[in-house]
Amino acid sequence: MNTIKYTLSEDHLPKTWYNIQADLPTPLPPVLHPQTHQPITPADLEPLFPQALIEQEVSQQRYIDIPSPVYDIYRQWRPTPLYRARRLEKALDTPAKIYYKYEGVSPTGSHKPNTAIPQAYYNKIEGVKRLTTETGAGQWGCSLALAGMFFDLDVEVYMVKVSYHQKPYRRAMMESYGAKVIASPSETTAAGREILAQYPDSTGSLGIAIGEAIEIAAQDSKTKYALGSVLNHVLLHQTVIGLEAIEQLKMAEDEPDIIIGCTGGGSNFAGLVFPFLGASLRGESQKPIKFMAVEPAACPTLTRGKYAYDFGDTAHLTPLVKMHTLGNSFVPEGFHAGGLRYHGMAPLISHLVQLGLIECSAYPQLSCFAAGLTFASSEGILPAPEANHAVRKAIDEALLCKEEGISRTILFNLCGHGHFDMQAYIDYQAGKLQDSEYNPQEIAMALAGLPSFE
Repeated sequence: MNTIKYTLSEDHLPKTWYNIQADLPTPLPPVLHPQTHQPITPADLEPLFPQALIEQEVSQQRYIDIPSPVYDIYRQWRPTPLYRARRLEKALDTPAKIYYKYEGVSPTGSHKPNTAIPQAYYNKIEGVKRLTTETGAGQWGCSLALAGMFFDLDVEVYMVKVSYHQKPYRRAMMESYGAKVIASPSETTAAGREILAQYPDSTGSLGIAIGEAIEIAAQDSKTKYALGSVLNHVLLHQTVIGLEAIEQLKMAEDEPDIIIGCTGGGSNFAGLVFPFLGASLRGESQKPIKFMAVEPAACPTLTRGKYAYDFGDTAHLTPLVKMHTLGNSFVPEGFHAGGLRYHGMAPLISHLVQLGLIECSAYPQLSCFAAGLTFASSEGILPAPEANHAVRKAIDEALLCKEEGISRTILFNLCGHGHFDMQAYIDYQAGKLQDSEYNPQEIAMALAGLPSFE
């Protein structure tokens, strides 16, 4: 049978998340206190996160149970489908077999609710009344707003200013779910006011928005901060993607040679890759798999960043984590893949790159939009600008198979649809978009400001 869609019933929805920390060949470098440079304690994180998430952040347990209230909400859209991209294969005339895991079927159109729902749940049971957060392209802000609505929590979102204006429909969705949305940098925080005093026309960055959200959370015992990527517990929650994909590929009687995901902070990439990579680390895979992370050339954290301790925000309110970073003061150009405009990369992914287990590449936005339209013309789904980076890489790997006359199985994560990004596609097809380039001097200056350990 030429099966196109592989679906799992609700009773095959994973009942646990997978924690790759249990299988790391060498442990993750510790998170450090910004003043003492000593490993942080759980008490240091309590002003920001509920106890359950702090425990997940440091846990070495391989599998962590999904709470029943979270599981019941997941069932609204999970398990998500795995597709065989037969039309795309034909259009490319490639011997490769291409599969994609489609996370755009969630209520907000992306993978982000996979962690927004449990984060809201754990905060709710601890008596929290309000959550603050940042968002770039808006997928995360929409997802936390949705989760706040489900669990009766107030949600305040600091949205990177360039995306606030580029993506009004994402902002409208957040507000429809009851969230308050503020363009960052803003006048509502000391961190925002300081940036605006120096750079009145600042378009913002995720690092700035994180600092504003953390500042608000730290001032109120009934308010906590929620992050949509980067941290260990966030990547943990996303592993339902890969756990489902393993079972779906068994249905297809296939195994991947290559697994691809776009990377900004790292959550969708980790969600698909970590369960497969964990099996490889445990010696359970039947064949070697290449794991490929794809990032925007205008914010090349993995391919041009330094592996060093840095702050997660521009205001220096976070602990220090060891990660690939362009420097916390780096502000990327306002290209349309707003979810990938972060100066750092998840410590877990950065660590695995250092161990040589993940390959990295970077693409300019015009090439990625072209790939998105190629994909849409064959598969009928218009990807989010972020997901286009994974599409681009998957197409290139499939064309390489054609050139070499070799059939490989390629799996990638289509982490969201582009239905709120139509202006970007309009601008692309009108020839108004350009390939944004990072300024090497700006990165050099930002890296020169990394924390000193002397």
